[in-house]
Amino acid sequence: MKNFSLIWNYYSRKDIQEVLLEAAKDREIVGVFSNGNFGKRPNVLIYSNDILEMVKGGVVSFHGSVERWSNPMALESGMIKQQLDKLRIGWDLIIDPDCPDFEIAKLTTKIIVEALKDHGIKNYSIKLTGGKSFHIGIPFEAFPEKVNFKKISKLYPELPQKIIEYLKDYVKEQLKEEILALDNPLSIAERVEKPIAEVTDKNGLNSLKVVQIDSMVVTSRHMFRLPFSLHEKSLLVSLPIDISKLEKLKKGYAYPPKVKILTKFLDRKLELKEANTIVVEALDWAEKHKIVEERIPYKGPKRRIKEITNKNLFPPCILRILNGLTDGRKRAVFILTNFLRNMGWDWDKIEKELLAWNEKNSSPLPQRYIRSQLRWHKRQRSNLLPPNCLNENFYISMGVHLPDDICKGGTKEVTIKNPVNYPFRKMKKK
Repeated sequence: MKNFSLIWNYYSRKDIQEVLLEAAKDREIVGVFSNGNFGKRPNVLIYSNDILEMVKGGVVSFHGSVERWSNPMALESGMIKQQLDKLRIGWDLIIDPDCPDFEIAKLTTKIIVEALKDHGIKNYSIKLTGGKSFHIGIPFEAFPEKVNFKKISKLYPELPQKIIEYLKDYVKEQLKEEILALDNPLSIAERVEKPIAEVTDKNGLNSLKVVQIDSMVVTSRHMFRLPFSLHEKSLLVSLPIDISKLEKLKKGYAYPPKVKILTKFLDRKLELKEANTIVVEALDWAEKHKIVEERIPYKGPKRRIKEITNKNLFPPCILRILNGLTDGRKRAVFILTNFLRNMGWDWDKIEKELLAWNEKNSSPLPQRYIRSQLRWHKRQRSNLLPPNCLNENFYISMGVHLPDDICKGGTKEVTIKNPVNYPFRKMKKK
């Protein structure tokens, strides 16, 4: 094998063996050869000699499952979800932004990390893939044990897919702005080796066409290159790095003989369930996209909604939200945006109101989040409704469901199904 001595010397290092075995714990392992072919599955790494024996057989790279298993060797092809759920004891969230341009890949990684920080996540980790891009990881220990009374270990792959889709939506406008700060669209297309038509749409540069962040790769028995493994093509190390080194990082940084173990990837020694917020927000985002086709339930001749500015006409739930919140702030952005839009407010006035409301929250949201959400809503062809009054994922769970005599308390005799109907009903009663 070409470069066998470099590969053998690298994997013969005791410190490299130790971190590989630590990363491989509870994971299905597969060896990858220099031609890109995969070895037998399932396999595991338990002893240092397991690594060396696979290298002797021609393995260059070690890949591990995103999922953690009670007994990886019990895995078989064709297993149904119920069988996999019984074996799965956890999963890590691996975000894999794919871009052939190293500088754009660095920029994307930085923006995703900022998004994780916005959601209170501090124990993220990043690593070079050994190729031209990066992996961003959140360990299973950071997630809540249950979501909606279901063990989170059984919510694979649907929950990590929703989190990744939510993060894509969260970062896409900022990513677009910062990519355009690097270069013009034509040059960006050349840098990522695509025709200009493949990275643009009617709104100009599409950041998620420049950088591929595919949630659908999160599937059963999905693999990722283990930290401190070599890349089978480049022979560079898939090296964990500190975020502070990202900006000045150069290609070829992870040359095997020079690699030192300075940081780890997916540290399991966590005490705080700090990913709670991103789980809630991702599920809310997914729920929001289920209801975007709802329209104002008005029967009869179409009417032009005049601007309703008198907040005394607003329903109690909206007034409570406008006083500021501790929990459910991002859900509130969706509610307020759609409610105010249906009250005839223009976009500038809505933005001003939301930014003023945000300052009343116990912990204000990043302003870029609010503006990115407004940009999304502006792109919709018609006004969307806020969620219906009895949607438990919104008003009830947020603690702002405060029905009065007009709302009829959410009983079977309810006359208000959506907050947008409240002002019109109240004006009729006067």
